[in-house]
Amino acid sequence: MKRIYIFKRFERFWHWSQAALIITMLVTGFEVHGSYDLLGFKTAVTTHTTAAWTLVWLWVFAIFWHFTTGEWKQYIPTTDKLKAMMLYYLTGIFTDAPHPFKQTRLSKHNPLQKLAYLFVLAVINPLIWITGWFYLFYNDWAAWGIDFLNLEYVAFFHVIAAFMMLIFFIVHIYLATAGHTPTAHIKAMITGWEETDD
Repeated sequence: MKRIYIFKRFERFWHWSQAALIITMLVTGFEVHGSYDLLGFKTAVTTHTTAAWTLVWLWVFAIFWHFTTGEWKQYIPTTDKLKAMMLYYLTGIFTDAPHPFKQTRLSKHNPLQKLAYLFVLAVINPLIWITGWFYLFYNDWAAWGIDFLNLEYVAFFHVIAAFMMLIFFIVHIYLATAGHTPTAHIKAMITGWEETDD
């Protein structure tokens, strides 16, 4: 095995900050939805809104960082080795097959990861943010001329997006344990150093 420096300091900060904020929004959001009573409705709404605005500003800075450093190129989808990655996750991971993707500083994410992140960026995030925005500014709908919208539909699609984010989050954690050791990828996101086959 050899060690290569894959994740820069800001990437690690962005990853863990984003994870903490998403967990906070999932926990408080499902409480606002009425799934349980943990913090109380008012505190849950305030915490949820604060976490959402914090995440917005984090993403604004992250978008700026990705474009000024050129790291946005890491997320361009590709079909190269896509079938091999699907087969690996379907069967190879359970039979100790060799990993078909070699991670480098210039190519950090395998083809399935890139597609998953594209789905998050192009489907989940817009749905959750647009519906969340409408939810947050419900009292301004009439002034905006959109009072024809139905709050129940907005809430429904916001919850659907939240469940999609939860599913992504669970799969993301599971696959993070699929390295050569269960904690190898997690350590890499803490230290920046990934261990790969020499």
